[in-house]
Amino acid sequence: MFDVFGSLTLAVQVAIGGTLLEGIRRRDPSVTVNAVLALVLAVLPTLAIGHLAGVGSTISLWVAVAGFLHCLGMLGLYESVTWWDHLTHTVSAALVAALLYAALLVSGADSGQPPLAVPAATLLLTVAIGVFWELVELVARDVGERFDVDPVLVHYGWRDTALDLGFDAFGALVVVLLDLSIFVPVLERTPALTRLVLLWSTGLVVVGSALAVLGIRTTG
Repeated sequence: MFDVFGSLTLAVQVAIGGTLLEGIRRRDPSVTVNAVLALVLAVLPTLAIGHLAGVGSTISLWVAVAGFLHCLGMLGLYESVTWWDHLTHTVSAALVAALLYAALLVSGADSGQPPLAVPAATLLLTVAIGVFWELVELVARDVGERFDVDPVLVHYGWRDTALDLGFDAFGALVVVLLDLSIFVPVLERTPALTRLVLLWSTGLVVVGSALAVLGIRTTG
């Protein structure tokens, strides 16, 4: 039987590989590094959960598309197409939110929590991860300036940061309003591990954000 999602995922993964080759051709470390990371992240779900019909294919394709959009942005679309950054943030944030939403549903399945607790936490954590990403961009900029090299990530100013976080929130809002719990079948297979990863991920975002702020203030 022809696997449409699998074929699309493979096509997008190959396309990411194409952006990697273009980055190498341009001798652009920013494009090259981002393409390598995007390719690794795009392949991991296929290797880890590709055997789960439907769900595995959805995660793999979603991750691959988000990575490909970012790679195209790094090749120049972030500068030449005003809405490309908004599209990329919405797609990526929706993916993060869908994973968080599923993790929170699995983690709190027996806790008797209020109905709005999971949607609210999903929105809050997605935006928090968005803030962390923006701080990483600032750190990358400062590191690039200090060592006189092209930054791996590019920061486009505070107005862009505010818009990015707005579209991050929009992506998360779409997930909770549509009740996109499609990743629950994957995470409910290992509820204890899901809770542990959720806890540690939240802690890493908080600590990482604090360290990033400290680093920015120190270099500034």
